[in-house]
Amino acid sequence: MKIQKINLQLDGIGMLASTLCAIHCVFVPLLLSTLPLWGIGFLANQWVEVVMIIVSLFLGSVSLGANFFNHRKILPLLILLIGFGLIALGDFCGNDNLEPIFVPLGGFTISISHLINWRYVRLLNQKHLHKTL
Repeated sequence: MKIQKINLQLDGIGMLASTLCAIHCVFVPLLLSTLPLWGIGFLANQWVEVVMIIVSLFLGSVSLGANFFNHRKILPLLILLIGFGLIALGDFCGNDNLEPIFVPLGGFTISISHLINWRYVRLLNQKHLHKTL
């Protein structure tokens, strides 16, 4: 039960990180000229995006990978891969007009994968609870 609680917490952190990544990708291009005035110009640096992607990839892999062996549902992992595929497509398609569309969409997709995984884990916990009662 402790491991499942940790996995639920990882899903929560993963949802938050993915959502923040998507919000970052949406608003930084819009606010690019005003960020230095607010003293937060570092948000426009490429390394911030790379760190967010690495954190999301790590949390997604650990949380969804570990929970797959409990609930045996492949859907969260597939949605996670689609999300990272959208991010990669946005970053490497070579079209600067598509990046602000695909990258945030990928971040929100990753967040949805964590939400679905979180629901599967909660459902599994409820089934185990009812079996013990």
